[in-house]
Amino acid sequence: MSSQTTNGNSYPPLIHTNSSQNGALSVEFMFKEIMANMQRSQESIAELRAECADLRNSNSALERQLRESLGQSGAKTTGLGTPTPGSPQLRAKSPFTPSAPAPIYVPSPLGDHSLSAYPFPNREIPGFWSVVPAGGAGTRLWPLSRQNVPKFFLDLTLKGRSLIQSTWDRLLPLTGPSRLMVVTGRVHSKGVQEQLPDLLHTNLLAEPSPKESMAAIGLAAAVLALRDPEAIIGSFAADHMISGDDAFLSAVSEAVTTAKEGLLVTIGIAPSHPATGFGYIRLGEKLGLEAAPNARKVSQFKEKPDSRTAAAYLATGNYRWNGGMFVVKATTLLEMLSEYCPELHDGLQQIASKWDDPVLREKALDEVWPTLEKIAIDNAVAEPAALAGRVAVIPATFGWDDVGDFGSLADLLPAEANQPRILGDQGLVVTEQVAGGIIVPASGRLIACLGVDDLVIVDSADALLVTTRARSQEVKRLVGKCKDSGWKSLL
Repeated sequence: MSSQTTNGNSYPPLIHTNSSQNGALSVEFMFKEIMANMQRSQESIAELRAECADLRNSNSALERQLRESLGQSGAKTTGLGTPTPGSPQLRAKSPFTPSAPAPIYVPSPLGDHSLSAYPFPNREIPGFWSVVPAGGAGTRLWPLSRQNVPKFFLDLTLKGRSLIQSTWDRLLPLTGPSRLMVVTGRVHSKGVQEQLPDLLHTNLLAEPSPKESMAAIGLAAAVLALRDPEAIIGSFAADHMISGDDAFLSAVSEAVTTAKEGLLVTIGIAPSHPATGFGYIRLGEKLGLEAAPNARKVSQFKEKPDSRTAAAYLATGNYRWNGGMFVVKATTLLEMLSEYCPELHDGLQQIASKWDDPVLREKALDEVWPTLEKIAIDNAVAEPAALAGRVAVIPATFGWDDVGDFGSLADLLPAEANQPRILGDQGLVVTEQVAGGIIVPASGRLIACLGVDDLVIVDSADALLVTTRARSQEVKRLVGKCKDSGWKSLL
């Protein structure tokens, strides 16, 4: 009997005969032959599967290159176009093949799943301070959020921890409680102490009045520079939500490494959709740091775009959301502030020099603080420093949301298909033919809805808000109108 051939491999026939035997082969011998042929067949199948996988990966690479070229056709490019990695909230990361363009994000040597282990126990980074600005009233979440109870004090996911407590939990592995600082308003300092009982009183900085992020972060930098001239600070808002702790901690670790080069470092969030409510960061060339393989120069900061511009940003793959996270040496930040906003720098230094004396501190705050410029850190130092090539970015892969309105809050809550999200006691909500939207039964009263879709209903003890999800970002404007109408006590 002739040999069988499959996929270029020659196999012996299943059963051999010999003219001298004139009989059947033994059952044992037949069984061994069958098993041997099955093993060879399985190996061939595995080879075919591997070849198919290679072909699929190659096709995916060609598709990515084609999308990239189509997205950049007719536009002026820098040759840095790379595919946008999938949002960690939407889909799994696609495999990259050698023929594909290099991805913007590569596994960090500081990550938990890397070959080289992180060199510090519990991921704590010596000399690194976490600074948490806790300000703002969160007016887009009114009446849930108020001036005396801002959104960072609220548990918006019903997990038993407020936003500022979740921020504390997230940063604690990097610094421990001794190097975790909160900057908040005087009116909120008691609430911060109650929610964060392990926060050292020396690490709570209370502002007399809100002055935007530059004054808050700059004050922390000025105070810490006197305590530790080599301190590296990382600023992380108290009211943002982050998923993917490993990716977050690895990104911060890379940012600290990059900040040691004398740069202001921000963390860029992989966009999941063409958002118009966030600023964007345009990525520049790689810095080539071995311990921070994802670090890149910031080419430019972009203000909040319209929907068409945002879609164009995503098509290039060269943009990230600006999440307002900055990592920098305290002295480097003060040097930049002295160059770009000298009056603000001098005022903060004057206050910091009196900080350890309660009497002199209060006097300096009363005299100097009201004169300080009200400006965000992006406008004060990040944007001008980027034009000078002094700002870097770590493209990150963790999920992020600033919980800026009820529309984004709804996305964070679970719900059945074609049903509204409910923040609170679901037994207080009865619906019929209602799809989408979010309902907050905070007053304890029954809320019944019939035939209305994508509504935002927030029922508190003293105020009721009804709007559509599409217009949830305009709640801030409504709050202003309530103030003008004499309802300041409810804001």
